[in-house]
Amino acid sequence: MRDYYEILGVDRGCDAAALKSSFRKLAMEHHPDRNGGCEEAAGRFKEINEAYSVLSDPQKRAAYDRFGHAGVNGHGGAGAGAHDVHDIFNEVFGDVFGDMFGRGGQRRSGPARGQDLRYDLEITLEQAYAGAEVAIDVPAAMTCETCEGSGATPGTSPTVCGSCGGHGRVRASQGFFSIERACPRCGGTGRLILDPCSDCRGHGQVRRERRLQVRIPAGVDDGARIRLAGEGDAGARGGPRGDLYIFLSVRPHDLFERDGLDLLCTVPVPMATAVLGGEIEAPCLMGGENCDGACKIMVKVPEGAQTGRTVRLKGRGMPSLRSRERGDLVVEFFVETPAKLTARQKELMREFAGLCGEQQHPKSAGFIDKAKRFWEDVTGGG
Repeated sequence: MRDYYEILGVDRGCDAAALKSSFRKLAMEHHPDRNGGCEEAAGRFKEINEAYSVLSDPQKRAAYDRFGHAGVNGHGGAGAGAHDVHDIFNEVFGDVFGDMFGRGGQRRSGPARGQDLRYDLEITLEQAYAGAEVAIDVPAAMTCETCEGSGATPGTSPTVCGSCGGHGRVRASQGFFSIERACPRCGGTGRLILDPCSDCRGHGQVRRERRLQVRIPAGVDDGARIRLAGEGDAGARGGPRGDLYIFLSVRPHDLFERDGLDLLCTVPVPMATAVLGGEIEAPCLMGGENCDGACKIMVKVPEGAQTGRTVRLKGRGMPSLRSRERGDLVVEFFVETPAKLTARQKELMREFAGLCGEQQHPKSAGFIDKAKRFWEDVTGGG
C-alpha cells in the first residue's frame, strides 16, 4: 500500500491546516463527478479519502506514524466506508459541495435570492463636493407580470417533476458511496413547465431597464461604493431581490486636483502683481465663505511672490463624508512672463533690468556663485 503522506503530497511533520488544504485540492481534482465517472479517478479519490481519514485523526495518525498501515488496519484505514466519507466531506467541503450528501437539497427547489448587480457611475467633482441626486437606468431581471413568476402560461401551473418527485434532487451511486445532485430533468427546481409563458418563455423573469434615483452624498471620493438593497435581480420562485452596488468614479477636473480633503489649484499671476503684490481671483467650489455666486475668491499675493508659492485657504476644500470636517483650498502661484511686448514695453523692461541687481534677484546670484564653484572644481581652478 502507498504511504498516506505520499498520497496527499505532504511532509510527515505537516500541520492540520496543510493536510486539509492538500486534501481539498486533490479531492476536488479527482472527484468522480468532475471526471465523468472515470474509474481511475474514482479509485484515486477513494485512496485520497482513505489517507485523509487516518491522518486527520490525531490518534490514528500517531498509530500510523509508529506502526504504518498495520497500526490502523480495522481502525479507519483500508476499512473506511461510505459513512466515513460522508463525515469527511461535511467537515472539509461544507463550503464547496454544500449540496452533496443531502445537504442543501431543499434550498435548490425553494425560493432563491436574486443576483447582485454592479453599476459604474461617473460623476463630476462638483457633484462629489455638494452631493447630488442622479437618475440611472439599470437593466435587471424582473418578475414576469404575465405569469406572475410561475413561468407557465396564465391559467396553467407547473407540474411536479416525476424524476425527483418535486425535491429537485436525485441520488446516484458513485463507486463506494452515493452522491446527491440536481435533477437533470427539472434543473433542480422540482417542477416541469409543460406550457411555458410566451413573454418569459418559462423562466418566470424578464430583463428590463429600470430608472432609479441615486443620492450621491457630499464628500464621496473616487472608488466609493453605494449599496442599494433590494434593487438587484429578482429572486427565483418568489425569492428576495439581490442588491445593486454602484461604483463611483470622479471625472478629472479642468481646474482642481483632489488630495484627500484638500483641493489644489494652480493660478497664473501677472508678473507685475507678483513683483508689487496685490490680489488675484481664484476659482473655488460653491459653499465656502467669501465665495460669490460665480465661484471666485480673492487671494492676496505677497510682494515678490515666486512661482510655486502656495496659499492655503482653510475650509475651502472638500467636505468629509463621515464628519463635519472640511479640507483646504491650496492655491499655487504661477508667475506669468509677459509675451508679445510693444517697443515701448521692451524699452521699459531693459531699463528695469539695468536697474536690478543681486538684491532684487537673490536666488539668481546664489545660483551663479554655485555654478562658478562647480566649473572651478571641474577645470581644476583654471
